Amino acid sequence: MNRSLDRSFLKPFGDNLKRLRLAKGLSYRKMAQNCLIDHADIKKYELGETNLSLLTILELAKGLNIEAKELLNF
Repeated sequence: MNRSLDRSFLKPFGDNLKRLRLAKGLSYRKMAQNCLIDHADIKKYELGETNLSLLTILELAKGLNIEAKELLNF
């Protein structure tokens, strides 16, 4: 994929991730304690700076205590 196409998917995903995290009242560090993802990486995902794998999506969902499909509903 090209950079602009990557950004058109990654940024909305990140915005949704941030919305869900804040709705749960979680800081980056608290969410990171709930899953196997470093708090700095969570921030990068929210900013749409880093592409992520399916396994990462599953870990993020675990950290938020939600189903993975909620992360993809943006």
